[in-house]
Amino acid sequence: MIKTELELDVRYYETDQMGIVHHSNYIRYFECGRSDMMEKLGLPISEVERAGVVLPVVAVECRYKRSAFMGDRLKIVSFIDDVPMAKLKVKSQVYNASGELLCDGSVTLGFLDKQTRRPVRCPEGLLKVIEANI
Repeated sequence: MIKTELELDVRYYETDQMGIVHHSNYIRYFECGRSDMMEKLGLPISEVERAGVVLPVVAVECRYKRSAFMGDRLKIVSFIDDVPMAKLKVKSQVYNASGELLCDGSVTLGFLDKQTRRPVRCPEGLLKVIEANI
């Protein structure tokens, strides 16, 4: 299993008038964790795209447990536990500074040829990086 962690501070614009993080921002936190994971693996998403493959989101799951608040320090934990073929599933968990689970879920990404927009298999470079780290 590949597992990475990223810490982020809740910013004012991510909250409502009560200082509670709006539910849509958790999906953004998942993306921050996923992008950070790819960087740490040495294969940023921008490199995959330069190689001719784009990774559209095809499904999102998010289960909310507790609220995050303005000023909280969050820990985003991202996991990959399966070798991708046609789709890549990245699981995520978001914790507050007290270690309480705020939400968990996953994002499933497809692989499309950048020019034709047709589905393709997982790019070889990404597949090798994942296989080497699982």
